[in-house]
Amino acid sequence: MNWLKKTIVFGEKIKKILKKRPSKEEIESSEWTSCCKGPVLKKELEENLFVCSSCGKHHRISCRQRFDIFFGKNRYEILETPLPIEDPLNWIDTKSYKDRLKEARKKTGQNCGAMIARGKINDIDVTVGAINFDFIGGSVGAAEGEAIIYGAQHAIDNQTPYIFFACGGGQRMFESPIALANMTRTTLAINEIKKNNLPYIVCFVDPCAGGISASFAMLGDIHFAEPGSLIAFAGKRVIQATVKEELPQDFQTAEFVEKHGFVDKVVHRKDIKHQIGLILSILLKKNSEVNSEENETSETNFETTAKAS
Repeated sequence: MNWLKKTIVFGEKIKKILKKRPSKEEIESSEWTSCCKGPVLKKELEENLFVCSSCGKHHRISCRQRFDIFFGKNRYEILETPLPIEDPLNWIDTKSYKDRLKEARKKTGQNCGAMIARGKINDIDVTVGAINFDFIGGSVGAAEGEAIIYGAQHAIDNQTPYIFFACGGGQRMFESPIALANMTRTTLAINEIKKNNLPYIVCFVDPCAGGISASFAMLGDIHFAEPGSLIAFAGKRVIQATVKEELPQDFQTAEFVEKHGFVDKVVHRKDIKHQIGLILSILLKKNSEVNSEENETSETNFETTAKAS
């Protein structure tokens, strides 16, 4: 029975090793994260705009980090958006929705998944929105819908372009019909932007799917996307099972979607500010911001069509 004793001893050793594994909290508070070649210093990643210097992967970032990169630190103002009644359906599954909201707020430092800010790009006043994937998967509920609509109204009231960094898994199931109603409400808000002849520019960031891609995110005059971003409505396996065909390896990536015309241009995170600034200068005829060389370049290399009228 020696083999049995050895097996038991070995099992106990494995248990001890597993117990020593760091918790989620310890991992998040660590100075390290992981990417293609293993551990990467978070500080080093931050200095490179949260883009891996080896493989070029664009890591997910918070709304404030997004605004810091886009405007520059302390060069924008975050707007306070309305907060509706939380958990109107008293949702409970493995835990209550209210507890999920508390955890998400503690984790992200945000009241809801969407944030709106105002600032300047190329001396042009702009209203910018973003969604944080870490807030319940970037899903859109009543609060996020209110934030998106508030941003649209702020753009109209101040006659500014509206720029949105769209991501998330879709509408929030914990709010069911209330979340679904925000597909219509946000779409109507974007229609008001267009009625006022204001540019609406969308940048897809990883991942953007479900009701988000089926509503306000697909209504931009110009669509940019970060490299490698997932852009979809239904999941790849669902589509594959429906059409009974093998789908390409890069199916639903930003690069694939660009080839098929749903995205105008895939742009590296470090270049997005310049590209949006250039487009706004053209759309708003801010010729002082666009020299003749840039105009020539934009006509030959920038393969987009300005849909704004």
